[in-house]
Amino acid sequence: MLELGTVAPAFSLPDAVSGKTVSLDTFAGKKGLLVMFICPHCPFVKHVEGELAKVGEDYASASLGVVAISSNDVAQFPEDGPDGLREQARRLGFNFAYCYDESQDVARAYRAACTPDFFLFDGGRKLVYRGQLDGSRPGNAVPVSGADLRAAIEAVLGGHGVSPEQKPSIGCNIKWKP
Repeated sequence: MLELGTVAPAFSLPDAVSGKTVSLDTFAGKKGLLVMFICPHCPFVKHVEGELAKVGEDYASASLGVVAISSNDVAQFPEDGPDGLREQARRLGFNFAYCYDESQDVARAYRAACTPDFFLFDGGRKLVYRGQLDGSRPGNAVPVSGADLRAAIEAVLGGHGVSPEQKPSIGCNIKWKP
C-alpha cells in the first residue's frame, strides 16, 4: 500500500469523456485531490457508483479535485475501455474526469490494488487517506453512504488532520495485463 504522507505520483492521462489530458497540474490550487480507481464492470463499483456520482456533485463547488481512473486490461474486460467509461459517466452524470490508464503505469505508481480504490491527498499532494468508501458491500445490507471517504474529505477541506485509522477498500482486483 502507498504509505500515508507519500506525495501523489505524477500522471498524464486522457479523459475518456472530454478527450482532454488530465494531470496533477489540472488540480493546482485545490485543497485536496481525490483519485479513484474504478471501472464499469466490477460489481463492487456498480454497488457504489451512484454514491461516487453524489460525491462529485456534493463537492463540485468545493476546493477538491476529483479524478477517476480505469486501469483494467481491456483484452480481458472490453467494457472497461474508453467507450465503457464514457457510457458509465453519461449514465451516472459524473462531473469529474474519467481517465483510461492503458499502460497501467498510473495504477502501479499508486499501488492501486482493486476497484474501487480511493486515494485522498491534501493541498500539498501528500496522501492522507487510502481507505474504503464506507462499510457497505454488495449483499451485506449496509446502506451506501460514503461515510468514511466523506469524513476524510471534510477533514482535508476543513484544514484538519485525517485519522490514520483507516479501513482498506475491498473490491475486484485490478485486471493486470499478462
